[in-house]
Amino acid sequence: MNTADIKAPEIRDWHAHVYFDAATRDPAWALRERIEQEFEIQMGRFHESPVGPHPMFSYQVTVRNEQIGPMISWLTLNHGDHIVFIHPNTGQDLEDLDARQRDLESCLAQVTGFHGCAPSPRPTAIPL
Repeated sequence: MNTADIKAPEIRDWHAHVYFDAATRDPAWALRERIEQEFEIQMGRFHESPVGPHPMFSYQVTVRNEQIGPMISWLTLNHGDHIVFIHPNTGQDLEDLDARQRDLESCLAQVTGFHGCAPSPRPTAIPL
């Protein structure tokens, strides 16, 4: 098969989901406010319970393609103790959330050159 014949999906934009729990709610809100100050982005709702496929409290940041590099760099330095789950939006929702997702910690290894950025298991809900 000729690789020119392969039709890969296009990435429309990205989602970064910041995970938190009751104990880290206030720092998560402060991080959200900092993101809004630093970037011209679309911010999703602040969910203080698990929603959809997300096993923890979370909020979503919609990131345009041209912003993904700066956003990952900024989050790398500023995410604190929060788990950040990143995935592209191609219109293939199951693949985007499962096979194409990355968490920020695993991606740091790629940026620093120590080892590859591999999909990581979804975090499990923290009992409160």
